[in-house]
Amino acid sequence: MPKDFRNIAIVAHVDHGKTTLVDVLLRQTGTFRANQIVPERVMDNNELERERGITILSKNTAIDYRGVTINVVDTPGHSDFGGEVERVLGMVDSTLLLVDAFEGPMPQTRFVLRKSLEQGHRPIVVINKVDRPGCDPERSVDAVFDLFVQLGATHEQLDFPIIYASGRDGWASLSLDGPRTDLTPLLDLVLECVPPPRADREGSLQLQVATLDHSDFLGRIAIGRIFRGQIRHGMRAVLVRRDGSLLPFRVMKLLGFHGLERVELEEAWAGDIVAVAGVADVTIGETVCPEEQPDGLPPIAIDEPTISMFFIANDGPFSGTEGKYVTSRQLRDRLYKETVRNISIRVEDTERPDTLLVSGRGEMQLGILIEQMRREGYEMLVSRPKPILKTGPAGETLEPIEEVVIEVPDLYQGVVLERLGPRRAIVERVDSLGNGQLRITLTVPARGLFGYRSQFLTDTRGEGVLVRVFRGYEPWRGPIAGRTSGSLIALEQGLTTTYALLNLQDRGTFFIPPREAVYMGQVVGEHTRPKDIIVNVCKAKHLTNVRHATKEATETLAAHHPLTLDAAIEFIDDDELVEITPAAVRVRKRWLDPNERARRTKEEAV
Repeated sequence: MPKDFRNIAIVAHVDHGKTTLVDVLLRQTGTFRANQIVPERVMDNNELERERGITILSKNTAIDYRGVTINVVDTPGHSDFGGEVERVLGMVDSTLLLVDAFEGPMPQTRFVLRKSLEQGHRPIVVINKVDRPGCDPERSVDAVFDLFVQLGATHEQLDFPIIYASGRDGWASLSLDGPRTDLTPLLDLVLECVPPPRADREGSLQLQVATLDHSDFLGRIAIGRIFRGQIRHGMRAVLVRRDGSLLPFRVMKLLGFHGLERVELEEAWAGDIVAVAGVADVTIGETVCPEEQPDGLPPIAIDEPTISMFFIANDGPFSGTEGKYVTSRQLRDRLYKETVRNISIRVEDTERPDTLLVSGRGEMQLGILIEQMRREGYEMLVSRPKPILKTGPAGETLEPIEEVVIEVPDLYQGVVLERLGPRRAIVERVDSLGNGQLRITLTVPARGLFGYRSQFLTDTRGEGVLVRVFRGYEPWRGPIAGRTSGSLIALEQGLTTTYALLNLQDRGTFFIPPREAVYMGQVVGEHTRPKDIIVNVCKAKHLTNVRHATKEATETLAAHHPLTLDAAIEFIDDDELVEITPAAVRVRKRWLDPNERARRTKEEAV
């Protein structure tokens, strides 16, 4: 017999407590044994997710409560991974909107809430972290209501249920002065306010694929919601492709979710979220149907990418010495494979066979892709990000605009606004948070934020917080000045020496330590002046039998500043590339030979 289901997604701004709340729900509903050791943020099982403390990929789980199976989807909070949010919201019937009681709604709260309202959901608002010192839950509720109004919510959606919680301490209450025992009030509210799936269990099968997984034993696994009919283990079915073609297959495995595990099922009915193995060539948005009635659903609509980067096969002197996959064919195959799993990534061939144009939602999304490929053993070169421009109805040029919210001590307000002014920022509002803290809301062109985060952390002594979300396309705001510092470029290939770095350290800041292998054309540091200069960082001290007392004995080499992947992408200029290998991140000039570089620069100037 079909089970009773509720399907919900948990959406929120980054670090408002989604994954922690899911952890506690799994514990309190008996999913784990009493003595079972489970890591924190158990749903963030990806290595990069644990390192960065953010959710990158949406995850499915299910809990049983009072005879009802509640399918829960944990979603990313960062707008760069909005494709993950958009494609899973179609699988659920409502959302839990988590809002930090101290911070209130943030830019990415607006993004995920808008997507939920567009699906027709009536969200349950969870005011989380109400035990945080200095929080104001009532102000947060008012701000959430204002946000619903701004996003055009219907009267029914405006009448949203509210519950207060502390995900870390594992309790929820319908009122601020109510009992604080466990999350039972939240689960009761889900059963009361989330409607059962509206599905036709008697019709022919329709299962839309919303996400993909892979198993060494089963191959590609399609995960999605059954919108109509039922699916059985071993049945013959067809996959209705995006282009309308049909791919017959047999359901080799039918899997359901329980906690962190997948359990084998013999059959599943409309309204459930299941995983299907047996179809090798499946992409997100396609529909599984019976052979006798291939009736596909409309593909999942996804917002277009806003920035792009060139991915180039590594042709540097160290190519092939540190990575496993180095050819342009291997790079191309891996990037096109990514578009199958992540439909918000777009890959295009270019005139050069070793170069591909990759577009995505933001720097973080592309940076995560690069880091994943690096860990898999790929070598590549990447260019500076570029905004994707559009043409407006009147022929005007439109560019992507970001909404930026900055929280800083009022001491740093002046320097922040001074830096953002030349980047074509427009201040929309400045709010006082008390205790000398300000919240500044601005709109900035996406290109104006390239390379700004590191500068922001320096200007605010690490005390500032900056979050951004894509706002939309608006008219071009004019030119923006590039990087104000030049590069220190290696003269020759070899090992750097302490002697050479010591004599050159007044020229700028170095990215490399002594005894580091470098090559001609590699950017080894940041010049203190706007002009690039070529330096010999491999020069050795001439040794003689005569020793003189010099000031060198008391001089010390300044600490170098190694570039992380994100910092390198922020740093590079238009004529530079980032070389990424499993062992290193380097910055280099696009043309390594200085004569070739000078010729190209002259041609571009003409």
